[in-house]
Amino acid sequence: MRIHILALDEVFDTGLSTLLDTLNIANDLASSVDALSTRFTVTVIGMRRRIRTSHGFTVPIVATSRSESPDVVLIPALGAKMPETLELALKRKDVRDAGSLLRELAGAGTLVGAACTGTFVLADTSLLEGRSATTSWWLAPLFRERYPGVRLEESRMVISSSGFVTAGAALAHIDLALWLIRRSSPTLAELTARFLLIEPRSSQAVFAIPDHLSHADTLVQRFELWARCRLGKPFSLGDAAIATGSSERTLSRRLQAVVGKSPLSYFQDLRVERAIHLLRTSSDNVDSIAAQVGYADGATLRSLLRRKTGRPVSALRIPPWGQP
Repeated sequence: MRIHILALDEVFDTGLSTLLDTLNIANDLASSVDALSTRFTVTVIGMRRRIRTSHGFTVPIVATSRSESPDVVLIPALGAKMPETLELALKRKDVRDAGSLLRELAGAGTLVGAACTGTFVLADTSLLEGRSATTSWWLAPLFRERYPGVRLEESRMVISSSGFVTAGAALAHIDLALWLIRRSSPTLAELTARFLLIEPRSSQAVFAIPDHLSHADTLVQRFELWARCRLGKPFSLGDAAIATGSSERTLSRRLQAVVGKSPLSYFQDLRVERAIHLLRTSSDNVDSIAAQVGYADGATLRSLLRRKTGRPVSALRIPPWGQP
């Protein structure tokens, strides 16, 4: 399988390296799985003769005019991580030129994938219009604002949609590479994941910080502050509207526009965030935690946590990255 990694100037170092390393490990392990397993021929291409990563390292690339037509093209993240710097980066000429190339490749049947802020480069081509996609969870408000025609599901880690595949934030580059490997050999993908110490993960929800999203809009922020004081109480849209100084309709429309959720759904996300925090920082049992975040019993909370995060309570008890 011929894979091109389209690296733009100031590419996110970790994203580019992760794609290269994961695919290289898969190639190293392929013979132990099946002598006939697909090998991945990976070429780093770019729109210029030379590019630098966001940390200033020079990356050797192959000019697009000299490269063979690929089966897959992957777009790693740009080094710009915040909305303001990302919007400036998307205006660059090399990014616009990359968009023309992506439209050409997609038209020829090439599978196009992107991760993290690379999803914005892909979405800027209009190729994702009417399709489902994911992106970095903290950039979801900006993505919705720029690309209202894309069905954004930012809680998902990887989403494929008829010729396109998008992955979530930062280290979701690994999930993107494993998704691609899995298409050729599920066994090889599982072995590669074991070597990388990566467990299956379908959701970004466990990593997301809801109040970070709310800061994109003052009304949403007021709602978030009100909601956090009432997580153990029944939800009332009328009370929320009064507390935030808006109408129920305005509040609902604003939340949908900024975070892609109804007020009740966002309220439940805050409950989930609080429940996960309590699971990781207290010895309270699940029934006690359920009562603290407004649910009748532990069974209801267990079901909601699995649906929202894709993980059982036992896994959520363990803090990520070994934090105390």
